[in-house]
Amino acid sequence: MTNSQLHIDIEKRLGTFSLQIELSVRPEILVLFGPSGSGKTQTLQAIAGLMTPDSGTIALNDTLFFQRRPALPLINVPARKRCIGYVFQQYALFPHLTVLENIAYPMAGQRDAHQRALTLLERIRLPHLAHRMPHQLSGGQQQRVAIARALATNPRVLLFDESFSALDRVIRDQLHADIRTLQAEEQLIVLYVTHNLDDAFAIGHRLAIIHNGHVEQVATLDDVFVHPANRRVLDILGIPNIIHTRVIESSTARLLLDWDGLMLESMPLDCPPGSEVTACIRPEDIRVLYPDRPVSHVVQQNYLDGTIVERRPGRHMHRLRVALSDRHVVEIDHPTRTYTNLPLPPGAAVKLALRKESIIVIPSRHDRQGHTSHQHYDPKPHSNPTHHHVHHEHNA
Repeated sequence: MTNSQLHIDIEKRLGTFSLQIELSVRPEILVLFGPSGSGKTQTLQAIAGLMTPDSGTIALNDTLFFQRRPALPLINVPARKRCIGYVFQQYALFPHLTVLENIAYPMAGQRDAHQRALTLLERIRLPHLAHRMPHQLSGGQQQRVAIARALATNPRVLLFDESFSALDRVIRDQLHADIRTLQAEEQLIVLYVTHNLDDAFAIGHRLAIIHNGHVEQVATLDDVFVHPANRRVLDILGIPNIIHTRVIESSTARLLLDWDGLMLESMPLDCPPGSEVTACIRPEDIRVLYPDRPVSHVVQQNYLDGTIVERRPGRHMHRLRVALSDRHVVEIDHPTRTYTNLPLPPGAAVKLALRKESIIVIPSRHDRQGHTSHQHYDPKPHSNPTHHHVHHEHNA
């Protein structure tokens, strides 16, 4: 089943909202990420057969689940015949059935339903709760039962719709590990909807950014952050330090950018001089320089002077907000164990350095619908994904 592929190419009008989704998913965990109302749940419902698109195709390998195209016969396989498991946010267990009966329900009429339900209970490590009622279980236990029930029909595709958002972090981490193991063992195609980037990193192989009914970008999690497709992806991911610049020089050696009077040097890119580009500066790649230590060759470009506006401690990472000479504010993330010998109170003057590679440039022509905002960077705090580099206690 390693060559399996789920292909979705659908359109659906829902009032003033238009869903136009095209995705190909292999045996992996694809995370659908985007703001509320972007079309993530509608996409899952269409795949499962709970919502009928206006047009398009949904197919697993050569098996068509849905087809509505001109000059082709209409195909719409009922949900119960699609062999797709769906795990809802609110568990959706039958309150009048025991745990074992809930799991066996999709297999009603099958000779081995009882034994298979017991096997699934073993797999989710809850055999001792077989005769409990749903209201006697914790949230994590109820969700495990919901997963077991979704597996009861030997699905080839498994869908999770914000399934763990109500659970605490420890339980979510355990369930994420279980799903990754299950996916690897069974080579399942898994689509996982979440609005939490930490969850996306914990479980996903690839990330699909969904906005306003469209797919903005599909890539590995690292690639989405290193090579965001457009400004909208930056906004959806909550990536700070988004800047609007003008290209001063473009050569095979560098790209020189004018950021409201501050000159920044980034990696070469095919952007003609005079063009306007959106860029972002990774907060974990901005270095605070020690005044009494030599500067490594790694950070010998892009020196900036600034004043600390705020320092916010965190469990693993601290965040600094620094006002630059052009009145822009940048955010810097650093591990708690770095800069311990460098006083960084609000009001302190600091020197910063940026590597060329830490400035990610997105030419305006790559930004769908021509998003070329001239607004200054918004210095409000942003969420930060768990995607960090380690800093060392020298100017490197």
